[in-house]
Amino acid sequence: MPSLPELSLLVHEPPMGKSLYGSEGPSKWQASQESKLQPLPSCDVQSWAQSFDKLMHSPAGRSVFRAFLRTEYSEENMLFWLACEELKAEANQHVVDEKARLIYEDYVSILSPKEVSLDSRVREGINRKMQEPSAHTFDDAQLQIYTLMHRDSYPRFLSSPAYRTLLLRGSPQSSSESSRAEPVGT
Repeated sequence: MPSLPELSLLVHEPPMGKSLYGSEGPSKWQASQESKLQPLPSCDVQSWAQSFDKLMHSPAGRSVFRAFLRTEYSEENMLFWLACEELKAEANQHVVDEKARLIYEDYVSILSPKEVSLDSRVREGINRKMQEPSAHTFDDAQLQIYTLMHRDSYPRFLSSPAYRTLLLRGSPQSSSESSRAEPVGT
């Protein structure tokens, strides 16, 4: 389980203009190693409890939620969602073809160790669309995974010790308490 500092006031974010997946090109769907540490504003942390959409629209929120998903062995859901977002922003058809193939191999293929849970209807739709991939090949699957994270993981995240500690550290009345907070998992 990640230690508290990993989830607390510092979050890794890719530099502006960099891919979420590193600078090694579309063959590597891993978090960038060129990230820099950013402080977490307490108002952001509080807003994440208002809606899943607010959490997912916040780069810091996505990063903290991804770390939480890692502790639940379901980080592939966030990685798949992020890969789909990057694919939708791509205009070059050759790059779309390559990224779509990699997303399929990494997250849709039944042979992938990072396979996401998709129903047969969505999986069959992707198989048809892969004949001529577009930036929207995975839209139905992305929505299904988004909904899964919203209904399943998000409520557990909000009640997790990691998120509660972030809230405590950000509230003005708890500044003395937050310095005594115990690490997650103890």
